[in-house]
Amino acid sequence: MLDTIRKNGVTLALFAAITTGLTAVVNEVTKPTVEHQTLLQQKNLLDQVVPTDLYDNPMQQECYVVTDAALGNDKPHHLFIARKGDAPVAAALETTAPDGYSGAIQMLVGADFNGKVLGVRVVEHHETPGLGDKIELRVSGWIKSFSGRIVHGPDDKHFAVKKDGGDFDQFTGATITPRAVVNATKRTALFMETLPAKLSSLPDCGDANE
Repeated sequence: MLDTIRKNGVTLALFAAITTGLTAVVNEVTKPTVEHQTLLQQKNLLDQVVPTDLYDNPMQQECYVVTDAALGNDKPHHLFIARKGDAPVAAALETTAPDGYSGAIQMLVGADFNGKVLGVRVVEHHETPGLGDKIELRVSGWIKSFSGRIVHGPDDKHFAVKKDGGDFDQFTGATITPRAVVNATKRTALFMETLPAKLSSLPDCGDANE
């Protein structure tokens, strides 16, 4: 009986070691491909919120880390700067709408530094399918309604859903979700107006990850 238990134990140990080794090898082999695909997806998302004809620098490579309550929480958010020549002309900034119907909504907002929103995309959410998920581009084109809109200061009543007296449509049976996205976009665009003066003091993404 003891010999059988020992044999089974050795077999299981060998199986675990081999499986772990194979997993490590596969992970190492596929790592460059995964990283490449991640960069491509990131570039595609940036292109959706900041038109490529506005800038001529490698935007992905000019990444900073920003922490501010205007971005929905106290966590670090990635900021990507678009430049024309040496001048910063726009940016894409990760932001959070903390007050979604089913929790926080993670977003990427592209804007210039004068309150003009260039594009918005939702990158993660837990909103109700068939209702709140209309904030996703694959479900509806509602998110495109931000492109080209200008936030005229913190008291701009037009930058709100129609139920609150603003210009943005809400969803039938779901006002909380679009309200959260509109308000987060407004706060983020206003915050981005302050960025040019702060760029020299912001940590870049590489330093923040060390």
